[in-house]
Amino acid sequence: MYELKTKETDNSVIEFIEQVDSPKKREDAYRLLNIFIETTGFEAKMWGPSIIGFGSYHYKYESGHEGDAPLVGFSPRKAKISLYFAPGETKREELLNKFGKHTTGKACVYINKVADIDVEVLKALINESVSFLREKYPAK
Repeated sequence: MYELKTKETDNSVIEFIEQVDSPKKREDAYRLLNIFIETTGFEAKMWGPSIIGFGSYHYKYESGHEGDAPLVGFSPRKAKISLYFAPGETKREELLNKFGKHTTGKACVYINKVADIDVEVLKALINESVSFLREKYPAK
C-alpha cells in the first residue's frame, strides 16, 4: 500500500525556521509565517520534515488513493522558497500575472525572496486556494 510521505507532525515550526541557514531566508520565513497565519486564521503546522502548512483537507482520487494535505503552505528551501497552493485553482494564473518575480512547478510557486512579490497578491492566492479546496473537498 502506498504510504504518504508528507504528513502533519508535532515538530516545532519555530525550531524549523531557526535552522534555516540564510539569515535573509529565515527573516522571509518569519514574514511568510505571519502572512499565512493572518490570512488563513490557521495555526502553522509542520508537514513532513520541511513544509509549513496551514489548515488541512482530506482528498480521495478516483483511483482510490486518499490522504490529508495542508490547504496552503510554504518551505524556505536552500535554492528558493516554495509556496504551496491548490493545483487546478482557476484564478491562479490571473493572480500570478500580477504576483512579481517567480517561477512555477506543477503545484508550487517558487520565489527568491518576499521583496520580489506583491504581498496583497500572495494573500489573494492563499484565499483562493483555501476556498477552492474547501469547495472541492468539503469536510465530512
